[in-house]
Amino acid sequence: MAGLKTVVRFLDETLDVASFPGDAALNGLQVEGSRRVQAAAFAVDACRESIARAIRARAELLVVHHGLLWGARAPLTGILAARVGMLLRGGLSLYAAHLPLDCHPELGNNARIAALIGLGDTEPFGLYAGARIGLRGELPRPAGVRGLAARLGRAFGAQVRAFPFGPARVRRLGIVSGGGASLVQAAAEAGCDALLTGESSHASYHVARENRINLFCAGHYATETAGVRALADLLGERFGLRTVFIDLPTGL
Repeated sequence: MAGLKTVVRFLDETLDVASFPGDAALNGLQVEGSRRVQAAAFAVDACRESIARAIRARAELLVVHHGLLWGARAPLTGILAARVGMLLRGGLSLYAAHLPLDCHPELGNNARIAALIGLGDTEPFGLYAGARIGLRGELPRPAGVRGLAARLGRAFGAQVRAFPFGPARVRRLGIVSGGGASLVQAAAEAGCDALLTGESSHASYHVARENRINLFCAGHYATETAGVRALADLLGERFGLRTVFIDLPTGL
């Protein structure tokens, strides 16, 4: 068991949340519930289903990548009121880490993906909201576009869509988890043969094509589970908490 303030302070410091003032998300503790934590649940998204499952798991803390509070102040009405009400009735605190969990050098989504596929000589690239959120590096061996897409699909357990606009064989790969296709220009300028992200956009299609860079889309959800799983392992080890990962894939 640990005090909520102790756990929150540890997460704030470990993820360096104060270094991301430009993030649209409110990073850190978003809703305060129980003051003591014995069990913590982890999920990609804060939604009614993840909140309900965390309460059923008897967790006092829910840690997510996508929290409830974004951008400008919003009234507590509609689904936001329903979600916050569920948290408070269940004595469940909510902690969110958006960009800090994307680009953390060890716990981040991009760092975990790089380790999963054996990407070497990694370094940050791609400026977004005042932070370099992507990782670029080299594959152990050059890979054909179709073969690499299949390999990524097995790694993520999801279908990977490939846009073969670049070199037939990929050696230098950029990674930006989630909705990172807007950084395809930055990946091309960083010398990447391909960009791996979660989901693309209409506007990114021609940017990738005209820059002659391959684009792999493995799903927003699928590329953003690694960070919260890493936090679950860390908090379990650091504080002796019982942890549970709530898997709610969207197929997107």
